Amino acid sequence: MTYRGHVKNGLIVLESPADIPEGTPVEVRPLSDAGEIGTLAERYKDIIGIAEGLPPDSSRKHDQYLYGTPER
Repeated sequence: MTYRGHVKNGLIVLESPADIPEGTPVEVRPLSDAGEIGTLAERYKDIIGIAEGLPPDSSRKHDQYLYGTPER
């Protein structure tokens, strides 16, 4: 279940009351750019597309090329 809220004076304030038992462990992740790691494309933007000299079907047959697995 997901609850929405905001930070006020250093505390997490939920938008609506939540029926969460006292002492329940929770995880809080910011939804804004503050501390956000981004999508895979954003995280790997510096290395996407720099590989050269690969076979044209390397994206489909990477296991065969890397590990020698038989074709399916």
